[in-house]
Amino acid sequence: MLNIFYGDMKEVVYNTASYFKYDYEEGWIVDPMVKEMIQDVDKSVVIDSGIIDSPVLGKIPPIGLSGGVKTLILVKFEPEKVFNVSTCGDNCAKWLLKIAEQEDRTVNLRHLMDFGKKPFTIKVLNTNQIVHSMEELILAAGEFV
Repeated sequence: MLNIFYGDMKEVVYNTASYFKYDYEEGWIVDPMVKEMIQDVDKSVVIDSGIIDSPVLGKIPPIGLSGGVKTLILVKFEPEKVFNVSTCGDNCAKWLLKIAEQEDRTVNLRHLMDFGKKPFTIKVLNTNQIVHSMEELILAAGEFV
């Protein structure tokens, strides 16, 4: 399940780009789900663990990926940490849900991310309420953002 805490939260990694730069592992980049995320969010293709082919930037290292993709990768591979996923756009929302389908994850948000029209399961930690739609999420989280 995806657990979200809205607003200020202690021990959150806010600067995900810096954290990623110094802590990512090359093997993460060639993970099948990560390759899909990079293709979907950044429209880029993983060539190997150190080279990604971006249609905009050309050949780039993993640290050249968008902030959203870097944050998604951290959420996937560092389950013991809580990351600020406000660096992610709405195009990352489905990936947060997919990661949390495999194993519970807790993230921090500073805005209302659009998780789409399909039913989902998210726990809003501010109120311990479980929601299943954007309408429910807005009601549960609206006062905290």
